[in-house]
Amino acid sequence: MEYYGLDIRECAILDSYRENRGVYEKLEKIVKETLQKAISDKGLYVTALESRIKTERSLAGKLSIKGSKYSTILDVTDIVGARVITFYNDEVDMISALVDKLYTIDWKNSVDKRKMHELDSFGYNSLHYICSIPKSLYYDPECPMLNEIRFELQMRTALQHVWANMYHDTGYKSGIEVPAEYLRALNRLAGMLELADEQFSNIRASISDYRHRVEALVRGGRLDDVLLDGDSFRSFLEQKPFDKLNEKIARINQAEIVNVSLVPYLKIFKDFRLRTLGDLSRFIQENRDDAYHLALIQLASTDIDIISSSIGIQNLCIVHILKSGTGVSGLVRMFETLGGVNDYNRARAERIMSTASNLEFLNRK
Repeated sequence: MEYYGLDIRECAILDSYRENRGVYEKLEKIVKETLQKAISDKGLYVTALESRIKTERSLAGKLSIKGSKYSTILDVTDIVGARVITFYNDEVDMISALVDKLYTIDWKNSVDKRKMHELDSFGYNSLHYICSIPKSLYYDPECPMLNEIRFELQMRTALQHVWANMYHDTGYKSGIEVPAEYLRALNRLAGMLELADEQFSNIRASISDYRHRVEALVRGGRLDDVLLDGDSFRSFLEQKPFDKLNEKIARINQAEIVNVSLVPYLKIFKDFRLRTLGDLSRFIQENRDDAYHLALIQLASTDIDIISSSIGIQNLCIVHILKSGTGVSGLVRMFETLGGVNDYNRARAERIMSTASNLEFLNRK
């Protein structure tokens, strides 16, 4: 066996590592499984969840440098390590709160590097916890050491992870002192990544605030104050604005309504130059009676007993197109927007024109 020039005490620690390799492997598995379950149960999404066991050579190197700190193998707290990588800074805090409830934290040896920077320095921010598995989470009476071993858990954002790996590879890992000009370039890059991290979090927070404002305006009926976009349209759909028309149409044949997504119609409404949810609400009111009369012609002579929840919104759009005078070309454009270009679109548009030709709204002066 190789002992890498270590002294007797350090060799004993290395022997303990070899003897308990299986325990470390089991601990790594428990840590990863319990973390994955806790994150999933909380409904959080992380970029990556990594784990590793320190290699024998790496441990020997650590002992040769810092061996005086350790009396036994249990004093080495990073033989098992795990890392959770998130997209945003606030998610690091969410993960840390989850970890605090999940594991026993050795606060004395845990480090929040996010609070360690000087005003004139840059570096990667990362949260490092030293943890152990509480018996309430997992206990094997045949292997009590599982609850005694401490492990390291790092939590950082994806950009912090990029910086840490770059710095490690270009600086620490090389074993060569990096010239000042290159360190300055690294620090500038770190500053850019740090700023990007903050901006991503700020943008997400702003978008979240905007969505909450939109939802409140929609609930309050202030539709003219809300621009028509993806978020506002989804909030509007949550109010089920087409349900009454669909139910009225369904009663023609006592049909069942099958729900489908109405989100694709946003592009149609944009093409109609509707700018706000108020415009869309008025569009519905102005066309709903004619959309129902169109459905009467479409369904009255059939025995169709299953209809799509898009029938109301589609008939509203058809009526608008017919009123605007764009006829077959307008209908084809709508069908292409919804389902792509195909040979059936024109035949379908021509059939609708024929069906609707005698409708009252087309003959109004």
